[in-house]
This record gives sequence, C-alpha cells and structure tokens, in this order.
Amino acid sequence: MVISEIPIVESPPSEVDPIEKKNVEVLQPFTLEILKLIKYVQQQHGLRHGDYQRYRGYCSRRISRLRKVLRLPQGDRRHFKKRDVTENHIINPRSDERFLHIPLILSERCWAYAMQLKQESNTEPRKKFHLIQKLRKACIYALQLDELCKMQRCDARTQLEAQAYVAWIHGSLQFELELWVKAAENLKKAQVIYEKLATTLSEEDQLPYKQRVEEIAPSLRYCAYNIGDEKAVNLLELRSQGVLETFDALISQTKEKTAAILHEVTWFGTKIPIKIERVRLFLLSIEGLDDSLKNAEDNQAKIKILENVFIDLRDVISLTRESARTDKQDQLLLTYLLSIRIERTSQRNLLLVEQTKKPQDSVRLLDINIQQTNELSQNESIKNNDSAQEYFTSQLAAYKALRSYYLARTHAGAKRWREAVVLLDVALKASANLKPSEYIPELSSLVALVKETTETEIANTKANFVLDSQDEHTVTVPTKLYKSKKPLIERLDEFREEPQLLSKNPNLVSLPPSMEPVPAKPLFFDLANNLVAFPDLTEKLEGQTKGKQGAGISGFVKGLWGWGKK
Repeated sequence: MVISEIPIVESPPSEVDPIEKKNVEVLQPFTLEILKLIKYVQQQHGLRHGDYQRYRGYCSRRISRLRKVLRLPQGDRRHFKKRDVTENHIINPRSDERFLHIPLILSERCWAYAMQLKQESNTEPRKKFHLIQKLRKACIYALQLDELCKMQRCDARTQLEAQAYVAWIHGSLQFELELWVKAAENLKKAQVIYEKLATTLSEEDQLPYKQRVEEIAPSLRYCAYNIGDEKAVNLLELRSQGVLETFDALISQTKEKTAAILHEVTWFGTKIPIKIERVRLFLLSIEGLDDSLKNAEDNQAKIKILENVFIDLRDVISLTRESARTDKQDQLLLTYLLSIRIERTSQRNLLLVEQTKKPQDSVRLLDINIQQTNELSQNESIKNNDSAQEYFTSQLAAYKALRSYYLARTHAGAKRWREAVVLLDVALKASANLKPSEYIPELSSLVALVKETTETEIANTKANFVLDSQDEHTVTVPTKLYKSKKPLIERLDEFREEPQLLSKNPNLVSLPPSMEPVPAKPLFFDLANNLVAFPDLTEKLEGQTKGKQGAGISGFVKGLWGWGKK
C-alpha cells in the first residue's frame, strides 16, 4: 500500500478583529449558585418567621440597587421605559454575574407576593386569583433567567440550577391550579436535579439542596394521591406538614373514592349508627391514624399529628352535642367521640412523658390520664359492659404503676429515700402483672421500662440512703450555739458560732450609736485687765522723759474718753 505524500500548504493567517480577540481572551464564565443565594437572603429578610411581605420589600429594594449599580434604569422620574436583561449584557466582557440577579430577584418578588396572598386567602378567597397571576409572572421571569443561563458564558452548574428553579416555580403554579400530573412532573424534575447537585458538592454546601428536596417531597405525595396512587400518600402526615389547607375538601374526595361508606361503628360490642355526614368524614379520616403515627419521624411529629386530629374532633363533638339534644341515638355517638378524644389525649400525654426530663411533670400528666380514664369507665353507656370495664381496669393499672414509678423518682430527686423505696416497690409489684403487648405502643414501652429499671432503681435508692445515714453519724461533736445581745463590733476578740450572724438580720453594729459625754472647750474672760498696773518702759524708749508720761492706767482711760483736755 503506497501512501501518497500530501503537500502541506500554509494557510494565510485569518484576519481577526483585535477587539474580538480581546473579548475572547478576557471573557470569563459566570457561576451563579441560585438556590444557595435565595436561601441565604430568605433567611436574612423575613422568611425565617414566615414574613413574606418583608421579603418582598427586600426584593424590590435589591432590584432598585442592582439597576442603579449596573446602569440599567427603566426610564427617568417622569417616564417609564422597560429594559430587560438581554444577551448583549451577558456577552459583554465588562459585565458581571449580577445581571443574572435581576430576573432571579424579580421572580422571587412575585413568588413572595403569591405566598403572602396564599396566607391571606384563608379568610379572603378572592385573593386566590391574584395569587395565580403572581405565580404566572414569576414563571415568566424564571424562564428569562433560564434563557440567559443557557448561553456559553454560564457554566454547567448555573445551567442546572436555573433548570431546577424553573421546574420548581412551574410546579408550584400547577400545584395551585390543581394540574396534578404536570405539577408532579416539574416537581420531580426539580427534585432529581437538586439531588444530583447535592452529590457533587461537599458536605457543607449540601444542606440547602437537601432541605429543598425534603420540601418538595410532601407536595409530590399529594400530587400522587390526586393522580390515583393511594399508596404514595398519607393524609394526616401531609396535613401536619402544612401541605393541606382545606382538610374537609380532601376528606370529601376520600369519601367519593371510598366504595364502602361508613354508616355505623361498633364500640365494645355496641353498634352506634352515624347519621351526621361530618362525623362520617371524620371517622374515615382517622382510620389510618395509627399507621401515620408509626411512620412519623419522632415524638414531636406524632404530637403534631394528634393535635391536628383534636382540632377536627372539637368541631365534630360540638356538632354532635347540638344534635344529641333532640335525638337520643346521637347521645351514644357523642359518648363514643368523647372516648376517642380521651384516649388520644392520653396517648399524647404518654408521648410527652417520654420527652420530659422532670419526673414531677410526668406525674402530673399521668394524673390527668388516670382521672379521664376513670371518668370514661363510669359512663352510663359502658358502665355494665364487662369487656369495657376489663379494658379500662387494665389501662388504669398501667397508669398507676407508671405514676408510682415517676413519683418515686421525684422523691429520690429530693433525697427522700424511704418514700422512694416504698413507691418503687409498689411500682414493681403493680407492673409484674401487666402485659405490655396488650397496650398501645407508647404505653407498652413505658411499662417495659418500669419492669426493666425498677429493681436497679431500688438498689440505687437503698445505697444512697445508707450513704446519707453514714454522713449524718460522722458528725458527732455537738456544737454549742451562743446568742448574745452585744453587737459583733463590741466583741471582735471573742470567737463564737452564732446562727444569727448568717440570718437576714445579723447583729453587727448598734444603729444609731449611743451618746457619749464629751468635755466642753474652756472659755476665758479677761475681766482683770482694768486692775492690772503695767510696768514703766519709758527708759527703753529713746527721746522721751518721765515728765511727759501719763499717770498710768488712769491717764490711758482719760485719754481714751477725752477727759483732762484743756
């Protein structure tokens, strides 16, 4: 095989504009971390407390500052001329990534306004239409951002984040419009992108992406429920997470999809007819309550689910009580609903007992359970029912055993060891006959805890009692206590142990101080001056003779008053 030689011809140098060459060299890619940026500003400006109006105001001020700094105003004070961010702004080598912030913050402002209207639409339904308009506008700005990010100036991460943001905004709009299939597609797309982005980042940067994935999950399950996938949704769990706002409408949908409609319930062998439609819907909604509690993440989530049930139960009981005044058959239904409230309240109290760290708080909660269960067992409808009485007797025995256990721990915390040992012995004997498998999971775990730890607690309590008694016997030297009426300042040279000095009114000094006699200052009166004869000192005076002298003191006096003058 012969390979022919191909002559190499040098091509003439291409004429390149020096300005374009400079642009190619200076152009740097943009990296915009969209989710991280919006999460940060949301936490700093109101959304930590759910204040969407404050966040919307921040977005307006931020857009104004960006347009001023980037020299992209929309007209002057008198005229308005719309100016959007275009491809020329991104291609320009002197521009920076803040041009991408403008459509992003515009979309965030519309979304925040929509969420504010969603809160207000609970009392003003007409605001639902305004909400939809704002979400549509947010989608328009999000699409503008996506188009700008698709340019070569933006890196791969920025493009992915823009796609996820657009999918999330569109999914939120379609969720409000009840377009469940399209909403599920967009939300799932956003969730997948955020999951993939989180796997490529360090652990410190993964947190906002994981939070967004968790936020999207309840909405996806609700979409799946409305599409028809019953296994993918848990109604009570969705409601506790705030996805469902009109729970009654959801229960109505559940009723339509349920083939068998509830007409009566059986309570300890007694059949109770249900004539009120609202009560039927409520009883249908709590059929999967125990499963929802099992699937909850922690005790706090379980308590939240139960509290949401109490809200509906309160309205149902009020409605049934009004009907029971005229219809005697509804009185038994009212008793049944009250029993549901008491049992679920006891279940909530047991969850609080597992959480609380103070045994005295546990004793108070168990006292409430004992009182309510005792009142329910004495109800006229089930007072003569053997199965009901056996069930409530077993419940009361378990509550009393738990109460003795936590009351013993309360005494032990106050170092009353004898009382603690007696109560622990009572709890041990009471729990010996209990079977944890017969109770609900919350009560069963507490009963098992009492059985496992009571003997150890008794041993520890006895040991502490012996140690304290030894400490008391070691102090055998009696100390004589004195009580003196003298203040401490008058007996500083004496050492005495006085409990009064450690009290709130110690005898330190006497106030006011006692009066003491003080010697008076002597006064001198010069009364003998007129009777004193002064010595003659004329000899010591120069130029004077004796003849010119006066007559002593008498001359002095006469000269003073003018006597003896001619």
